[in-house]
Amino acid sequence: MKKYFYEELCSVLNENQIKLQELLKNHTTLHIGGAADYFITPSTTEEIKEILYICKKHEVPYYIMGNGSNLLISDQGYQGAIVQLGENFSTILIDEDGTVTAQAGVLLSRLASEVAKKSFTGFEFASGIPGTLGGAVTMNASAYDGEMKQCIIGATVMDQEGNRIQLNKDELELGYRSSILQKSNYILLEATMKFTLGEQSLIYQKMNDLNAQRRDKQPLEQYSAGSTFKRPVGYYAGKLIMDAGLRGYQVGEAAVSEKHCGFVINKGNATAKEFLTLIQDVTRIVEEKFDVHLETEVKFLGDFS
Repeated sequence: MKKYFYEELCSVLNENQIKLQELLKNHTTLHIGGAADYFITPSTTEEIKEILYICKKHEVPYYIMGNGSNLLISDQGYQGAIVQLGENFSTILIDEDGTVTAQAGVLLSRLASEVAKKSFTGFEFASGIPGTLGGAVTMNASAYDGEMKQCIIGATVMDQEGNRIQLNKDELELGYRSSILQKSNYILLEATMKFTLGEQSLIYQKMNDLNAQRRDKQPLEQYSAGSTFKRPVGYYAGKLIMDAGLRGYQVGEAAVSEKHCGFVINKGNATAKEFLTLIQDVTRIVEEKFDVHLETEVKFLGDFS
């Protein structure tokens, strides 16, 4: 541990906002990953800026994470600082005209619930996505008939130098699993969305219907990172994997879900190495059989050598 780095962090944060050697498997939906040297939970924009400055000053690598729902972390963990934008950074403001501004750490399920309580429609699709708003905007999250691009009207981001930048919808460059945040390494601070008034009973009915479809088709009862692979042009990753005879294919405790082949699951105690080996096997076999290369949607963090 870098003594002066830790002391400087403590000068701008409460001690309970900084954990040492925190197991990251406890902070990802895959339940895989070793320890981070530092696990930091800021609660204000100014704290985020200070953390970035201190990390750069002491040459400590850092990674911004939300709910860890799309992340595979190395068994060796992360040699640096994990900065989690979560519950401490999750304020929601809802105006009477349907304008909603929320901080990056808010869970999509909670945000969808709050929007529905005010009888606004247009965010039902996100109610079952297990991530935060920060990840959803960064990846332009989508499900069923909706995507972030349809409802967002602007965002406040921070660059790697700690500068706040306002971006409108066009400047966010939202595409399939992509945005300007990825391309420029921006950190989402908050996003503003716009919804229309609807019939509350119908809003809740739609949310319930979509979540019932998820429960029926996806392995929600098991540890996963959601869809493991991006959708190849003209194909569905899950069908390619199923047609390649890989339903239930297993490496150690990592397995292709028998319920939905687009999901790779942790059956209990999978290691990151097992998970990565399985992904590599699936990618190779699908390419050999169908000449289609699968790209992962899951992000990798740490040393996998």
